[in-house]
Amino acid sequence: MNVELPSDTAVRTSPRKGPKAVEASPAAANAAAASFAALTASLDYLDAQSIEQVRQAYRFADEAHLGQLRSSGEPYITHPIAVAAQCAAWKLDAQALMAALLHDAMEDCGVTKPDLIERFGAPVAELVDGLTKLDKLQFNTREESQAESFRKMLLAMARDVRVILIKLADRSHNMRTMGDMPRSKWARISSETLDIYAPIAHRLGLNVTYRELQELAFQHLMPWRHAVLAKAVAKARSRRRDLVQKVQAELEAAFANAGMKVRIAGREKTLYSIYRKMDDKHLSFAQVTDIYGFRVVVGSVTDCYTALGILHQLYKPVPGRFKDHIAIAKVNGYQSLHTTLVGPSGVNVEFQMRTDAMHVVAESGVAAHWLYKANHPEGHASDRMGAQWLQSLLDIQHETRDASEFWDHVKVDLFPDAVYVFTPKSQIMALPRGATVVDFAYAIHSNVGDRTVAARINGDQVPLRTELHNGDVIEIITAPVSAPNPAWLGFVRTGRARSKIRHHLKGLAQTESEGLGEKLLTQAVRAEGIETLPGSDAEGQPIWDKLLRFSGNRTRAELMTDIGLGKRIASIVAKRLKVLVTERGAKADPLLMTRERYTAHESVSQGGVVIDGSENASVQYARCCRPVPGDEIVGYLGRGEGLFIHTADCALAKRLQYKDSERFIAVAWSDEPVRSFETGIVVTVNNGKGVLARVAASLASAEVDIIHMDMGQEETQDASDLRFVISVRDRMHLEQALRTLKRTPAVLRAVRATAAAYAGGAG
Repeated sequence: MNVELPSDTAVRTSPRKGPKAVEASPAAANAAAASFAALTASLDYLDAQSIEQVRQAYRFADEAHLGQLRSSGEPYITHPIAVAAQCAAWKLDAQALMAALLHDAMEDCGVTKPDLIERFGAPVAELVDGLTKLDKLQFNTREESQAESFRKMLLAMARDVRVILIKLADRSHNMRTMGDMPRSKWARISSETLDIYAPIAHRLGLNVTYRELQELAFQHLMPWRHAVLAKAVAKARSRRRDLVQKVQAELEAAFANAGMKVRIAGREKTLYSIYRKMDDKHLSFAQVTDIYGFRVVVGSVTDCYTALGILHQLYKPVPGRFKDHIAIAKVNGYQSLHTTLVGPSGVNVEFQMRTDAMHVVAESGVAAHWLYKANHPEGHASDRMGAQWLQSLLDIQHETRDASEFWDHVKVDLFPDAVYVFTPKSQIMALPRGATVVDFAYAIHSNVGDRTVAARINGDQVPLRTELHNGDVIEIITAPVSAPNPAWLGFVRTGRARSKIRHHLKGLAQTESEGLGEKLLTQAVRAEGIETLPGSDAEGQPIWDKLLRFSGNRTRAELMTDIGLGKRIASIVAKRLKVLVTERGAKADPLLMTRERYTAHESVSQGGVVIDGSENASVQYARCCRPVPGDEIVGYLGRGEGLFIHTADCALAKRLQYKDSERFIAVAWSDEPVRSFETGIVVTVNNGKGVLARVAASLASAEVDIIHMDMGQEETQDASDLRFVISVRDRMHLEQALRTLKRTPAVLRAVRATAAAYAGGAG
């Protein structure tokens, strides 16, 4: 195929990759032309028009990069061609190949996105733009920066998976040619590849790319260890060549006798996987027995199991080393039968049995969508590979704007060590190891997770925090009035469940904070002599519009939420509102002003905050003093955290009042609280058998629930302090429980805990 090369010799430099700006020699130009000719030879799966479009992209890229050389001295265009060649091996479409050829043009050569849209169309320009943004990302060691970069990359991938496929091809070629880069860059780029790009390749099932990235990163990150292992494996290979040949011959004879057509290939464990196994299990090289393996590719799924039977007749299987990934595929779509057998001379040899279709998926993962769809109508199953995970990224992003939180959600799912469980209708589901009943509920649907109240595993009732195991059959029990519990965040394992729970709780807190803010602002404007807040009618709306411009909020609801969360002080907003109201002719009521300002310090004024325990996320009870109904209390508006309730004699509250008095508001208990409240007690006991049981029985007889208990770390003595967090209705109930404890044998003292006795924050 003839390839036209631009004739001008313009010299350009790249601000990022810093190619050498020299005139390209004729030999270098011929090398670039030859490499593109090799690329076009692999495009036979495209039609003539698509090939012509790819050629046009090549010409444009070649002209844009003219005069640029890589660190190796090769023309820069050889890099985009190599990236496109990898994409062609995955049988990606013409748009992806064009983007691969153009992926550095926007950043290095001053080409703009409108230029690309005009020349090659919007889809190609969007792909190049996405890749250019990825190239600008710097994965620094600082976690916040890394998290934000990671978030952008995953979202680009979720919108169009071709972006990350091209990026992985780009990273693969850069790793192959890293020997030409300065050694000072090796460690950073290799660590980034191991931590970020290799796991993504694995999650998408790109096993060949995954292994290559790991191997190249290991080679440049730990060159000495890589060299030592390579030498050891080479020695072992020469020693065991006869063994491998013998196994190969015996396999071929066994399958020929059975009349089965198979394709047998030897497989050697990668140096990085050998190193990881030695490091994780503290083994010497001699103790790693399964360095060699064989892959048997057969015609059908049934033949896989037949081949397994033939192998088990030929060699003895190692107990516990058989895995059926055909019946239960891995989360990235991988399917094969695995078995480890005791081969000649007692050497363990691993075998994998799979069909041609499984082999394509095993090697190319999500790229198998393009590789396989043309000739195999059943290939639609591969469309689903990775799709669920990619969609979940968009769902999590929709609910999570914080980059570090997004990274926290995703990284668990990126390194899956899966367990496989069943729904009552026998649908199989894969979840990360350590996943709980709640994770399973959210994996089914977010509405199921939100409404979960109980669960059965294999027919038995279990707590919601129960971890799942392979083969469990899980039945979720829901209730329409149920809602996510904040305590679930302490044990859920998947990013999806965590983000759904947090999203629900944030929405709940916002709704409640809005109501609290409205109540606080109403109280504050009454203290300024204004009877009620302006309405939302034609008369009151201009006042609200001016107030929102003053506060910087977009809506009235947002302003109320900010007041309820303590981000804005109600009294300051009320003073501004008074000015706006009086500008329109209204007058403050001096009598109302006097009454409200007086009572605000003596008791709860009209419009004050009444606490009954139903406030959920908008009101929190300080853990430094744990107030209960009957205690004198004060309210402190934390900065962005809502309203904290302290006892009036709490030392922390007194310090805050001294420094930040404008954030304190009048609060009072409702006459009829709707739930129990937590408080702390310290019980001093004589040590002896059964003492703890007697104390617990006394608390139970007083109708008190034990929430938490701490026996301390001190050595056993004659007497010990037991610290309890208990749940009581009010102060009278607490005093009744303490009297009951004091009458219990072996109890020397029972008192309410002081702030020093509590662990945890104060709010």
